[in-house]
Amino acid sequence: MSTTAIAKSTQIAGTQLHEVKLVSLKEHKDSRGSFTEIFQDHWGTVLKPVQWSVVKSEANVFRGMHYHQRHDEYFCLIDGHCVLGLRDLRAGSPTQHQSALFELFGDDPAALIFPKGMLHGWFFHTPALHIQSVSEAYVDYGGDDNWRCAWDDPELELPWGIENPILTDAASNAPSLRTLVAALERKGYM
Repeated sequence: MSTTAIAKSTQIAGTQLHEVKLVSLKEHKDSRGSFTEIFQDHWGTVLKPVQWSVVKSEANVFRGMHYHQRHDEYFCLIDGHCVLGLRDLRAGSPTQHQSALFELFGDDPAALIFPKGMLHGWFFHTPALHIQSVSEAYVDYGGDDNWRCAWDDPELELPWGIENPILTDAASNAPSLRTLVAALERKGYM
């Protein structure tokens, strides 16, 4: 009898960033299927969710890098395989200007919860389905709080290990990290 080991969702590079939490989720299985709790207030995270979304992505898609000054986020991969990168841009954070890279697998459910001020992006190795939550509804924010930078800027210090991902036009034309940081400093965000 052979068994296949399940790949574990975990941080694979970088620093343990302040107020970022990777929560392993327990899937309860029986003959009917399974049940998994995906969020609990008592986890002690920064997130106070106001909107939940389900997102489908094709293989080789990169979403990001995004920065929001006003809302915290939650990411839970339900199906597929992805890597998720974070860069701490919060003024006064003990991990400011440090990065972390996580690898997530739908077969090992985990929730990654991170605060506002984190530059973030994710790459999907396979077709994927994830749940995303934010502490400010999308209807309440726009261009004034949807900043971005180039996903492959070496100054991000994120070893993605990918080439030529599928990007939106906005992501393809995103500025450097240095340009983003200068713009955020001019706004008084850093």
